[in-house]
Amino acid sequence: MATTLKPGWSKPSTILFASEIPPNEKAFSFALAQALEFGADLILFHAYDTLVVSASETSGIRYYDYAAAARAEMKHLEPLAERARAAGLRCEVVVRPGLAADQILAYTQEREIDRIVMGTHSPGPIGKLLVGSVAEVVLRTAAVPVCIVGPDVVDGSYHNFATKTVLCALSLMDTSYVVAGFGAELAAQHNARLVLQHVIKPQETREVLAGRTIEDLETDVLALIPAEQQARLSVQAIVVPGDPTEELLFQARAQQADLIVLGAQGASAFAAITRHGVVYKLLAHAHCPVMTLSPTVLEKCGATGERLSAVETFLAGVF
Repeated sequence: MATTLKPGWSKPSTILFASEIPPNEKAFSFALAQALEFGADLILFHAYDTLVVSASETSGIRYYDYAAAARAEMKHLEPLAERARAAGLRCEVVVRPGLAADQILAYTQEREIDRIVMGTHSPGPIGKLLVGSVAEVVLRTAAVPVCIVGPDVVDGSYHNFATKTVLCALSLMDTSYVVAGFGAELAAQHNARLVLQHVIKPQETREVLAGRTIEDLETDVLALIPAEQQARLSVQAIVVPGDPTEELLFQARAQQADLIVLGAQGASAFAAITRHGVVYKLLAHAHCPVMTLSPTVLEKCGATGERLSAVETFLAGVF
């Protein structure tokens, strides 16, 4: 199945760093490293909902000073912009009033943005399981890949700007053609090794295999990558039964992955409400950044979410 991937998604020319105040230093450092590696423009974007209230000396009428609020917010991001410019990048600061997720998504429609980088909330053991409402909306609906830098990402691990191993979480659904293809393009851009992982629920192993072997399924997974791409990449397929989150986190560390790629779609209502979905837990505990492809991106590439076999399979990247 052929997929249409925008070249800028794997080799970005413009990266948007969606920042909170105070900024997430780990997430900014990763965005900066990505921009330096590709020579991309960097946009530091922040949406604010706090306003400066002033009063006229003559009338006493109170009014909202949007300009003053914007200047106050920009002061927090200008030091980051100066760091980027000192490194030789073109960098601008954009601040807007309004709901953060709405403003981020609106801005990506106005400008030619190739990638969004953002961090997550991590206020404590319970909070670590919360992606945060802004990140959740963005990674679900953005029309470009979204890279999430979670609380357990090893600080400084990406400062050498080297992505040596990309881990893709896959199923045997047609969305996996897009995820695998995107992972292959990323690996090619970074001259990195590509690992494709498919996790089967233990209780479904007999039904999924249906007389076939794990090696047969690994061959199917490898077939998601076109032969011409396989010829110029180092590709490994891993199919295992087990808990999807545990297996992904284990392989990410065992393979020393620098980036995890997955499709962010297909959540059950329970998983979405309780944060029991794999994406939420993966973002909370992954030691490296996670690149997500929203249903919007998958659909733009022609994926419908249909199964490639009659047997139900489990996509490790579903939440």
